Parts: sequence; structure tokens; C-alpha cells
Amino acid sequence: VRFPEDLEDDNTTFNPEYSHQVFGDDEVAFGYKGLKILLYYIAGNLSTRFRIEYTSKVNEKFDCVEADDVESKIREIIPPGFCTNTDDFVSLLEKEVNFKPFGMLLHTYSVHNEEAGEDITYQIYKADMTCPGFREYHERLQTFLMWFIETASFIDVDDERWNYFLVFEKYNKDGATLFATVGYMTVYNYYVYPDKTRPRVSQMLILPPFQGEGHGAQLLETVHRYYMSSPTVLDITAEDPSENYVKLRDFVLVKLCQDLLCFSPGKLMQGFSQEMVMEAQQKLKINKQHTRRVYEILRLRATDMGDAEQSRSYRLDVKRRLIGPYKKKQRELAKMRRCLRPEELTNQLNQIDLNMQHEQLEESFQQLVSDYRRVLERLAQA
Repeated sequence: VRFPEDLEDDNTTFNPEYSHQVFGDDEVAFGYKGLKILLYYIAGNLSTRFRIEYTSKVNEKFDCVEADDVESKIREIIPPGFCTNTDDFVSLLEKEVNFKPFGMLLHTYSVHNEEAGEDITYQIYKADMTCPGFREYHERLQTFLMWFIETASFIDVDDERWNYFLVFEKYNKDGATLFATVGYMTVYNYYVYPDKTRPRVSQMLILPPFQGEGHGAQLLETVHRYYMSSPTVLDITAEDPSENYVKLRDFVLVKLCQDLLCFSPGKLMQGFSQEMVMEAQQKLKINKQHTRRVYEILRLRATDMGDAEQSRSYRLDVKRRLIGPYKKKQRELAKMRRCLRPEELTNQLNQIDLNMQHEQLEESFQQLVSDYRRVLERLAQA
């Protein structure tokens, strides 16, 4: 909500992707007809208004069942101090002009908005719990995780090893410059013996109205650049990354790496090298596993897949990496079958497994190439 009229505007409304963490695996609130759970957030400081609407509700006296206590379930997530009526909320909205982003400005960028016909400015800040008012703001901000990250949990904000990176949109209202929350990322700084740290991305969320505009890539690249400048950082990783996060990371890391000398087309065609591992780690804080993916994506760009020899060389190179887990599984199965099956059956079963594994390997390869091509298409448009 930026303006009072947004309260009645369905265009400013967005729905949760998940509700199982609040309403159980079935994602059902029992006992209501026409139930609407309405949460309003002021765009900048995220002051909250909460209300419930329904046309009818089961009655314990007549229906012998009790409706779910929806209000209590929501109150467990949103911090106390929220509004319950419109007037209080609108009076808070009038004070929004005083809201300013927390922490240190790291990056400013703009995105062209077709609808508005103009460039809109965004800024990325790094904050911590010492910033006045940030603790309370973060309590409101993290409530979005429950609706948009499948396995979300709230973090221990008293642990000083957390860093917070925030994205805001700058906009004008009655001649004043205001800020709207776009998204954020939390990063935990793990200790690595003897004197290094390994920042690990924990949670990342771009709010639905801003998704698909490139903010995730801007945020991840800014965070990488922030840690790259630190001599004490070993490399940057992520905790339990989703499929979408991996695709985003592929794009950002390839964008960062493509100009390194070790990833020149000539060197890419010679195969994955220790030089790539060293340079990516030292200059960009990228670990060996992620560097290997970057190499495969950039080598695909440098490879003429219409050339039979180049195509075969690329396919074998990637499959050699992919086959590792299959070979390990094959060795384990062989050991088990020596103990459990007659010898003549073992060879036959192993052969069936091998055929199946070849199919799975080819399928994995084709899927990977498809993902890599999407990264290269996005890179070409960047």
C-alpha cells in the first residue's frame, strides 16, 4: 500500500504460494464460507493491517464442530502492534514520508517500466541489527517468507554473524521521495579455519509484484561483489538452494566469470582446469563446484554444436562429471548383489541397470544443456 486508494485496489493484491506452514499440509481453514484473510502492508516500513472476512461460520452449539481459530494462527506469524481498522492504518501511511532505507547503500540501478513509460530507480542496502528500527522492520519483513518459501523458518536475529541485504524502489508521492520494499536476502557468515569466513545465502525473496524484472540477479550480484572485496572471505555458498535459485546463480556467476582470462574460448576448449578453479576462487569467491558449472555453460557458448566432433567432445566432457554418482551406485549394487544373488543373475541385473543408467544419464545431460541455453539467452539480452 502506497496510497489510501490502494486499500480497495485489487491490482495491488497478491496471493501466497504456500500456506501449509500455517494451515497444515492440506492448506485448509475449516469451518467458514467465503473466508478472506486480508493482510495489508505499507510499502516502505511494512506496518501491517490484518482483518478477516467471511459470509458464515459453523456454530459449535448447532453443528457440534468448532471452526479453526484463523486469527490465532495468523497472530503467531505477524508481530504484535498491527492495525485492525482503516483509520489507524491510513494515519500510519501519512507518516511513510519519514521512512528511509536501513544501513549502507551498496548499489543503485534502474529498470524500464513499460506500463509507466519511464525508468524506475532501485537501491540495494546492507543492514544489521544495530540500525535503529531495523529489528522491528525485519520482524514484519520476514512474515512474507511463510507464504513464499516452502521450508521457511525465522532466524535468530541475536546472532551477529547474520548480514541482511535489502532492495528498495524509489518513488514520488506529492513531490516527496519515498521507498518501497522490493525484496531481501539473509546471509550467514560461517567460520572457516584458521582465519576465513564462508558467507552462506540462507533466504532470498523478491516480492511477487516485482518478480521477473531482474531484481534477484541485481541483488545476488551485489552481494557477491560486496564479499569479493573482503580478503577474509573464502567463497560464497547457499543453504539448500531451490531450482530457481540455482538458475539465477548460474546466470550471475557466468556474467561475473565470462571476462576472466582463464575462460577465454581457447582455454575453454582445452577442458576444465585448475587455473579456472584458482582464478574464480581468488578473484570472485566462487567454489570449485560452481566454477565447474560456469565452465560448462561458457564452453557450450564456445562450442559449435552443429560440428560433430566439437559436439561429441562437449557431451563426453559433461557426462564424465555426471556419471560419477552412477559409478558409485553401481559399485555399491555390485557389492550387495555378490552377497544376496546367484552369480549368473548378477551380470544380467547389472546389465539392466547399466542400460537404465545410460538413459538417465542422457536425460540429465539434455536437461542440463536446456538449462544452460536459457542462461546464455539471458546473458545475451543483459
